[in-house]
Parts: sequence; C-alpha cells; structure tokens
Amino acid sequence: MTARHRTPVMFIHGLWLHSTSWQGWADTFSDAGYEPLLPEWPGEPDTVAEARRRPDDQAGVGLVEISDAHARMIRALPAPPVLVGHSVGGFIAQHLLGEGLAAAAVAICPGQIKGVMAIAPAQARSTFAVLRDPGNTRRAISLNREQFRYGFANAVTEQESDELFEEWTVPSPARPLFQLALGNFTPHSPARVDTRNETRGPLLLLSGKLDHTVPDLLIRSTYKQYRHSRATTEFQCFEDRGHSLIIDHGWPDLARASLSWLGSHTQAAHPRAA
Repeated sequence: MTARHRTPVMFIHGLWLHSTSWQGWADTFSDAGYEPLLPEWPGEPDTVAEARRRPDDQAGVGLVEISDAHARMIRALPAPPVLVGHSVGGFIAQHLLGEGLAAAAVAICPGQIKGVMAIAPAQARSTFAVLRDPGNTRRAISLNREQFRYGFANAVTEQESDELFEEWTVPSPARPLFQLALGNFTPHSPARVDTRNETRGPLLLLSGKLDHTVPDLLIRSTYKQYRHSRATTEFQCFEDRGHSLIIDHGWPDLARASLSWLGSHTQAAHPRAA
C-alpha cells in the first residue's frame, strides 16, 4: 500500500500535551491503512524537551492561529483528511469539519464551543489557576504535577499520573483557554463552530465520564448543539476515563473505537490498496 493511496489522518493535540503524544495512535492508524500527520501548533518546537526549554515560543497563540495553521496543511494535502483531536484539538477538529475541510472527525473531550452553557465544578477547579490572571493570555503556562493529576490523570494511579506528567507535558499558550471559556460572552468569538452545516462529514464526540477538565456534561451539551443538522453526529462515553484517556494505559481502546466508528461511517475510512 503506497502513501498516495492512503487516507490522511491528522491528529490535533490540546493544551499541555505535545504532538508526539499521538505517536501510538499514529502507528495504530498507519497499520489500519491511513497516512498519519502529527502537526505542531504554531511556535511549538519539535520535541517535548525543546518545548520545555523554549516555553515563550508559543506565548499568545490563540484558536485562530492554531486553526489557520492546520487549515493550510489540509489544503496542501491530496485529499481531505480524517481529523482526530483532543481537548482544544477536539475543538479545532470540529471547527475545520464545519468549514468543510475534512472527510470526518473524532473529537475527544473537545474544548467548549460557543453555545454550550453548561459548567461543572470540576472544570472550574481545573482551569482556575490559569483563568484567574488575565495576563496569562500573553503567556505560555505549565501545569505542575498536582494540577496535572487533578485535571488530566485523576482516573489512573498516582504512579501512572507521574509517569505521564514526566513524559508528555509541555508549556502551552493560555489564550485558547480564555477564548473557549469566554466564547458565549464574546461577539464574533473564535470559539464558534458551524454546527448547522448539513454537508460536512460525520462527527463522533467522545467523552470520559471522570474527566475534570472537559466534563462529560459539556460533551453531551455539545452534542445537542448539532441537533439542527442532518449530517451524522454521534456521541460515546467511556465510563471509567479521565482527560488523559488519549495517552494513558487505556488509549488503545479509544483508538480502536475511533477506527471502528470511522469504518462504519465514512468511505474516507477505507484506504484503497495499492
């Protein structure tokens, strides 16, 4: 099977995780016949170590810059890709799908789109350290070990949480978090997604029932935002998972579920043999 016959799949990471955290997913999708892409956000260095050494390279980057960078990559591809995004990356995946730039999308614990009014106490606690200082919109912020444990890895052991923290966490721009949090109060907000597009590809929304950063309640509310579109939108919840579900020991379950769903809902998910 040659690359020119393989459906592109673009993995879009969220805050505080590096693009290379998708490598296991990329290998799994490659084995299934896809051509994986793991783009960095604007200003993000190529490795975790380098991103930690140069946090200010991403300072001030927002949703528009992230979305535009991915859109430029998509337009250079030979075919519309499948998008798989997590957290803020899940928001970006929905936005690009709504713009008609993708064949299908899987949005995992996606950031809160404009129109979703639900708020959960755990979400407020997990984001307060960043949102309490408006000056953070111009900065790149790091999570400490305890913040990562609460916001990402509350559904795994403390040992695994510490291992994930050491392996994958990087500083990230705080601006996207402010933009998503204030989306319902900002005219022409970049947190807007075209949920009424009826010609877009299929969308799967995945949640983790134990997620503190993007609680299941928000994903269910996001699902309702698509009720006016006849395009395929589906929702699945993983009962025992938190926000680290794409990198912790259970990530293969998510990857297999995503592949299975794509295989059932879009021709783009069936790469042709060479």
